Amino acid sequence: QVQLVESGGGLVQSGASLRLSCTVSGRTSSSYAMGWFRQVPGKEREFVTSISATGAWTRYADSVKGRFTISRDNVKKTVYLQMNSLKPEDTAVYYCAADRYGSGNDICYTRNSDYGSWGQGSLVTVSS
Repeated sequence: QVQLVESGGGLVQSGASLRLSCTVSGRTSSSYAMGWFRQVPGKEREFVTSISATGAWTRYADSVKGRFTISRDNVKKTVYLQMNSLKPEDTAVYYCAADRYGSGNDICYTRNSDYGSWGQGSLVTVSS
């Protein structure tokens, strides 16, 4: 298990950019695949993007492909979500997550059930 602390949310206008950060605590934090999910009231938490333990592999939801970029710095123990060309439909609480296995396998996970540690959530609001 690792602990996750997010930062960087806020209110922006449509078309703007925003970067979320997720700091990971734990000695073996680099052994975990990391993901970002988002949730709006009344809907299930949905997958946004994920990155493998080494950063070699990434996956994106179709709705954000080409606009969002996930990256990680294992020395700084931080995962980033760069969000460009934001749209009102991107408005949600964004959650950082670490996989539940911590095996170091260079795999990206896309299902909620593959993640065992979650951040507190960071609200992103995009106005039209």
